Amino acid sequence: MKIRPLHDRIIVERLEEETKTAAGIIIPDSAKEKPQQGNVIAVGKGKMTEDGKVLPLDVKVGDKVLFGKYSGTDIKIDGKEYLMMREDDVLGVVE
Repeated sequence: MKIRPLHDRIIVERLEEETKTAAGIIIPDSAKEKPQQGNVIAVGKGKMTEDGKVLPLDVKVGDKVLFGKYSGTDIKIDGKEYLMMREDDVLGVVE
């Protein structure tokens, strides 16, 4: 199934967090927090301005991004979990 977000929305696949600390301590699933990094899977065409022009997005497919803890909406596509959010929810691109 293919999906294309509308306007300034993007779809992000969360990156898995480490299950072990640097000291070798294993973190149980119940103590883990949701990761705040992910890979951009799909992007919309851009944000529409008041005069009808489309501003392209700064992020592109394949970018690794940082986002807020409670950003976006969880969605499930073909049994896999993704996060749909506006470009404004992205805090930065990891280079």
